[in-house]
Amino acid sequence: MAKASQRLGDWIEPHPHGIYVRPADAWIDPSQPTPKALVTHGHADHARGGHEAVWATPETLSIMECRYGPQAGNAVAYGETIRMGEVEVGFVPAGHVLGSAQIVLDYRGERVVVSGDYKRRPDPTCAPFEPVACDIFVTEATFALPVFRHPDTGDEIDKLVDRLHANPDRCVLVGAYALGKAQRVIAELRERGHEAPIFLHGALQRLCDLYAEHGVRLGELVPVAGASKKDMAGHVVMCPPGALNDRWSRRLPDPITAMASGWMRVRQRARQKNVELPLILSDHADWDELTDTLTEISPKEVWVTHGREEALVHWCAMRQMKARALALVGFEDEDD
Repeated sequence: MAKASQRLGDWIEPHPHGIYVRPADAWIDPSQPTPKALVTHGHADHARGGHEAVWATPETLSIMECRYGPQAGNAVAYGETIRMGEVEVGFVPAGHVLGSAQIVLDYRGERVVVSGDYKRRPDPTCAPFEPVACDIFVTEATFALPVFRHPDTGDEIDKLVDRLHANPDRCVLVGAYALGKAQRVIAELRERGHEAPIFLHGALQRLCDLYAEHGVRLGELVPVAGASKKDMAGHVVMCPPGALNDRWSRRLPDPITAMASGWMRVRQRARQKNVELPLILSDHADWDELTDTLTEISPKEVWVTHGREEALVHWCAMRQMKARALALVGFEDEDD
């Protein structure tokens, strides 16, 4: 462990544009091009193009190539450990989206885990979160307020199916983020026996194809382009959130607008987006999952980023757990 004269984690440097691991001369989730990038997952606020070299899971590298073109990629499988300088680096499942990982750093007797984004609930599209004991745990705080307690996933999917069955002459148009959320909604429907064709906005096709190539069962997906209103009546149609209320949706049979997002807990957000059927379905940990994770891991220090840092730092302080907020830039809510 660290010597008394040495500050815990003084070899990890948080900067506005990423976390620098000094003895490895590498950056974690940098928001600007760097010579060496360790990437937790494929969302745009964590994975950017233009790095000279990237280390990530094979799935994350595939996502980056789909979005940014060829990468100077180095694939690191879950459970595999590599050495960068004096630092041992491992990738452990984060349960966020396909290929998402926590990055585990071991250096001179100290362990730091940079979790990226994570959730604790089962998800048929990705490997489940694995808690790792550590000295410093870097946690997200997207939904780090007690008001955010996500409902049961199955109940939300049932709401979608029930509305569909009650309106056989209409479609349910579900707005969902293109990476992770759209595929999860589809996979959750399939898990519950909904095997009917699901219609896709063209912007979702590439990433759905990528998920299928990596073994995620999405069933029959049909492009909206070329389909008639009669074809789509009584079916689920998936689109990016930005397409929910634009001219594109006019080709659909009297759509019931839905949106799958943790932010649907906030009724004003649903009203602002003209969402008729809010589906509270998040790929991030809610308040209880965040605090339960910190209790389970019990690190010496907690570093909090990406969201409602103050509430989680206060929760830690009330439990004599040392915590600090990081000021990283580039955060986006991913319509989650």
